[in-house]
Parts: sequence; structure tokens; C-alpha cells
Amino acid sequence: MRMSTNIRERLIFSIAGLMLVVFCGSAFAAGVSKEMRAAFTRPAKAPEPADNKSTPARVALGKALFFDPRLSGSNFISCGTCHNPALGWSDGQKTAIGHGMQVLGRATPTVLNTAYQRFQFWDGRARTLEEQAVGPIQAAGEMNQNMDELVAELKAIPGYVSMFDKAYGKEGISEKTIGKAIAAFERTVVSSEAPFDRWLKGDKKAMNQSAQRGFDLFRGKANCVSCHQGFNFTDDGFHNLGLKGSEDEGRFAIKAIKSMKGAFKTPTLRDVALTAPYMHNGTYATLEEVVEHYNRGGDVTENLDPNMRKLGLTKQEVKDVVEFMRALTGKPVSITVPHLPTVN
Repeated sequence: MRMSTNIRERLIFSIAGLMLVVFCGSAFAAGVSKEMRAAFTRPAKAPEPADNKSTPARVALGKALFFDPRLSGSNFISCGTCHNPALGWSDGQKTAIGHGMQVLGRATPTVLNTAYQRFQFWDGRARTLEEQAVGPIQAAGEMNQNMDELVAELKAIPGYVSMFDKAYGKEGISEKTIGKAIAAFERTVVSSEAPFDRWLKGDKKAMNQSAQRGFDLFRGKANCVSCHQGFNFTDDGFHNLGLKGSEDEGRFAIKAIKSMKGAFKTPTLRDVALTAPYMHNGTYATLEEVVEHYNRGGDVTENLDPNMRKLGLTKQEVKDVVEFMRALTGKPVSITVPHLPTVN
């Protein structure tokens, strides 16, 4: 009997989570093992496609496009409007606000560490950052821009013509190179060293006792590691968490498998203290509320992910898990907003 793709992926994620728990042991009690350090250390380099290797010219172009409101139909919304570096590269709203001040149905996910993700968007409909970059530009509810019109507008700006020529040469200005450039910039938006990273390297004072207990709980009783794995604290999988009041089909709209109904991508926990509200619909304002949701095993049982179960965490244990999650937040990386090319 052939195993379905979804079941196979879930099995792989579950085994990976179990392996992390087994070889990590009790960090608080026994110190940091070599295996644990390897499991949670940032890869040497973020992956990038062969046809869009990072160069300073490509990053500079992508940064300009990212912060340029002229990429929207209203000339009012830029990528940086919703992905604000001052707000953890999100927007601080319960759900996103798009073209014409429309309130959208999903929260704005952070751009932070998207370079390491296998899927983009809450429902995983894009497999690359290049594809993701041009999606919101053209979406009627988001930036509402006609791509042919945008290409013509950029070609009329000498500064952009020069920047595209330096970055992509004969490829010129097109939907493809716009996506490539924005993706090249987004791959530079990565988390800084957090207290957890310093503790992992041997600084015993980098995390307090509560956070260290929280890390043990995270990998043990709280079972967070079943989905939040590795350096980026995500399995790149999709899970239904039993949220109240959510009618959004999530991943099911992309992959019509029953277990994917109401399932959404596991977000990174890097800089999580900066990216409230939480969940795909922004339903929780605090990390304490998030952990309590998991502690009670979710609220809706239909299509509930098998990893969701009552945890029996005490109030102190909830605080400890939250304290550890806060220790995954580093100092915000300083960024300057670029001067944008003008028509004249």
C-alpha cells in the first residue's frame, strides 16, 4: 500500500522531532551537547537559487523595490508597509490591511528568515521567495498592481533602468527580475544572535533559569519541538491547531487533503517577541495566550493535528516556556530606508 504524500511528510516531521528530543536530552540538567548545538545552529549560508545568486547590486535593487510604494496600484503601499522592520518585519495588526484599507483575513507573516523556508505564505502556495515576492504586488486585495503597467513605470525611471542593468544585465526589467531582486533583498533579512544562541555557545548566563527550564519543557512536556524544530524553529509543515472562529481552509485550498483543512504553516519562532499578534488570524495578543492554547490542546477538534493534546503545564511551566520563547529574540538589526530613484 502506498503511503500518501501528506502522511509521509508528517511521519518525517514527527520522527525528526522525536530525534531532537532523544539526542538533546535534558539541556538544563546536563549542559549543551554537540548534537544539540548542531541541531539549533544557523546554517553557514542561506539557500539561494542558481539563477539568482546574491550580489550587492541585486540586494540594493531589491531593497529599493521593497520600500517603494510605486509598486502598488495606489502608489501608497510598499512591501515595507506591511513588513515593517520596526515591527519585527510584520505590521502589528491582527490581520493585514490592503488596497483601499481593506481588512484582510490573515495576519501578515514576518519576512524574517524566509530565506530558510521551504514554503511561503501561510498556506504554502509559493515554493520560492521569487514567486512570493510578486504575488502580493498583483493581488487585488493587497497591492493591486497590474504587472505590465508596473514594468512600464519602472522602465520610465532612469535610476531603476540603471539598477536593473547592473543587477540583471540583459534580463532587463520584467516580472521575473522584479521578483528576483526583492527575493535577493529578503534573503538578507535574517535574525541576529539571540540569548538562546549565546547560551548554546556556552554562555551560561545568557538565559536565565526560567528560560532554561522552558527549553527543557519546549523539547519535552510541552512538545513544542514536534513542530518548531531546528535553527529556525519550524518544521515547514502545515497543522490545524484547533482555533476558534476560523473558517479559513488554509492549506486545503492548495492541497485538497482532509487533514489539511484549516491547516497553516508553522511560523518561525525567531524574534517571536516582536511579531504579535499571533496565529494566522492574529487571534492571540500575547505569547502567554498562545502557550495556554496549546496547553488545553486547542479548542476545536475537527481535523485537529495529532500533535495537539492537553499538556498539563502548570502556571509556572507556562511562564517558563514563554520565557524561553522570548530568549529567541535578538537585537533588531538596524536598517536604513533607501533613497528611491526618481523620474527626473
